[in-house]
Amino acid sequence: MNLQQLRYIIAVNRFRNFAKAADACHVSQPTLSAMLVKLEEELDVKIFERTNKSVTPTTAGEKIIRQAEHVITEIDRIGEIVSEDKGIIGGRFALSVGPTIAPYILPKFIKHYRENYPSVELSIQELKVNHMFEALLKGEVDAGIAIADNYCKGILEIPLYTEKFFVYLAESCWRKLPVFKPENLEHEKMWIMKDAQCLRDSAFSFCKARSKGTHIYEAGSIETLIRIVDENGGFTIIPEMHLPFLTDSQRDNIRRIDGDYLSQRRVSLYIKEDCIRQRMLNTITDTLKIFMPKGMLGEGIVKYGIKL
Repeated sequence: MNLQQLRYIIAVNRFRNFAKAADACHVSQPTLSAMLVKLEEELDVKIFERTNKSVTPTTAGEKIIRQAEHVITEIDRIGEIVSEDKGIIGGRFALSVGPTIAPYILPKFIKHYRENYPSVELSIQELKVNHMFEALLKGEVDAGIAIADNYCKGILEIPLYTEKFFVYLAESCWRKLPVFKPENLEHEKMWIMKDAQCLRDSAFSFCKARSKGTHIYEAGSIETLIRIVDENGGFTIIPEMHLPFLTDSQRDNIRRIDGDYLSQRRVSLYIKEDCIRQRMLNTITDTLKIFMPKGMLGEGIVKYGIKL
């Protein structure tokens, strides 16, 4: 048994496909398959059940894979300890970002990160928070950025920034108020982004009449919501970082919401509790400092960065 074989079975379990696992491990499929068979023969146990259509771990295989993940995580930590001690910023770094956050930070984040940290092999994937936590615990990603106040045992939350919400009105909307209060939104047609819990909760909390009739609809993206409002009237709620995406005429339809508690969303960085890669985590915050709107990042992050 060797570490490379353990990495192979972890990859096969992740992709449930030998070709994809081999590609991720940078080896040929015959090599990966042969090493896996050799390990199963050595242990005298079948780790995976294979058919033409699927690859699934056996009961014993699931236990072996969990132990392999633990072993590989601890082995990788040795390299991380050495790098942190030497002040080296490099190697692989896997980041996950929530889908309602990614469109606003990733384009500029990737640009500035690659310019400032060329020695880091950065990989980024969009994941909903439950899948993000699962990937963090398995060691498949090193850090995640998602809406605040999500809890998972073994995961540490570090507040990053707070973003305000604004009302976006149709030009035809009769209620052209300079500032909106929650009670102003009772009887208008509200359009809400599907599966965006941070938007859903905030928007619904404004609307006392949310259970009446069919005045609340769902769409798939902020851009879609804005187009629906432009064509059909009513209003929607959009995050502050979407404002630069609006046209000049659309910006005339933006209104502030009175009351900070209901009209904002908080975003956090999530890591495993035993994470030691402080320098690497600060490459994230230092990059965000370059382009995030002034006053949005938390004061502690701006002054001190991340301290583990």
